[in-house]
Amino acid sequence: MNINFKRLYVLYISGLLMMIAIILLIFPGLPLGIDFTSGSTISYRWVDKNPTQEDIMFALNQAGFENSIVQSMGEKEFFIRTSDIGNSGKEKIDKILLERIQEKPITLDTNTVGSSVAENTIRNSIIAVFVASLFVMLYIIYAFRNIERSFLYAIAAILTLIHDVLLVMGIFIILSLIIGSQVNSIFIVGILTVIGYSVNDTIVIFDRIRENQILNRSREFFDTVNKSVKESITRSLGTSITTSTVILSMLLFGGQSLRDFLIVLLLGVIIGTYSSIFVASNLLILWRYGPKK
Repeated sequence: MNINFKRLYVLYISGLLMMIAIILLIFPGLPLGIDFTSGSTISYRWVDKNPTQEDIMFALNQAGFENSIVQSMGEKEFFIRTSDIGNSGKEKIDKILLERIQEKPITLDTNTVGSSVAENTIRNSIIAVFVASLFVMLYIIYAFRNIERSFLYAIAAILTLIHDVLLVMGIFIILSLIIGSQVNSIFIVGILTVIGYSVNDTIVIFDRIRENQILNRSREFFDTVNKSVKESITRSLGTSITTSTVILSMLLFGGQSLRDFLIVLLLGVIIGTYSSIFVASNLLILWRYGPKK
């Protein structure tokens, strides 16, 4: 079985998906939560009454928060994202909700982030992703220093990492339009975890390529890569399936607070497994032989 036979088609498809993800990042863009935009969020639940989104929007408008977003979290539960409610804003909202729905809501969670905190979160997130990528590149260059043109392995790993992050973000944007997911600080933790998983899976295959090169230097590089991928694919798929099963179980039976984080992890595991097997190795072959072989 030749894993790398249709590599140009794979790279074309991956490139197209990356372009689509970039377009989605521009429009409509990431659904930034209050960690990045500043504002307040409130989660409500009712015991007996079953209010509608219109009821809650009416209360928010009456309290002076016209540009609010109300999302259903299930039966009798709602998530509200609005501007900074200050010290007395929530009391106004609670009072109007009580008058409108005839039942006092239970507050599940409330959170407020100022503009300065949001700016720091954005800056620290960018720095964290950049530093992680830099250390990944330096580590690979050092670990593969005995291999000819080791820097190509580092570049391939970084490009694969960028591919994974872009695709995760693109799919997350689509899901946000369907289920209302938001990008908060825990999303960045998920992205960093995806980076770690993607690089780990890629390095396992690259390390197998290095070992096979040392064992048989006369073998054609194309055959070495193909052999290495086939030797690693069972391990990669096994790790991916078991990890995805655990994440999916937590996603189905866990709480709402970890939903977006688990979605990012699940997407990262699936896309990271695909890219480490098909994208990273094919980049090495492309650079060695060009597009014709």
